[in-house]
Amino acid sequence: MSILDNTKIGNTVQINLELSKDRLTKETIDAINISSVAKISDFRITDGKGIGVILILSNGKEQWFFEDEIDLLDENGNVIKKNNAKKENTNFIFNFLRGLNYENKYKVSELLNPINFFLWLVVSFKDIF
Repeated sequence: MSILDNTKIGNTVQINLELSKDRLTKETIDAINISSVAKISDFRITDGKGIGVILILSNGKEQWFFEDEIDLLDENGNVIKKNNAKKENTNFIFNFLRGLNYENKYKVSELLNPINFFLWLVVSFKDIF
């Protein structure tokens, strides 16, 4: 589940401190211990593969979190269950290539045949010139 699918700036989330406390300062941990509920102020790309969020904590400071370190809350303050289905890659090229199924239609002896290589070479040079 991508955080962008179900939320927007201003939504309320709950921070899972156990997943993130090893990288946070004492001040941030104290603020989360007071209230683990925070508001989303912005989104950021984390490592090119995921989306992170910048949250406004109970002490008014901002801190960024990875997508899996927070839980989305509904209007009543209940945690929205995460969909643990396999993450679908939205990369166009990856989806295109995944749909291609290559079957070797030739025998190795046909591929190594010098005549076939020569024909391939002639056709390739035609495209260059």
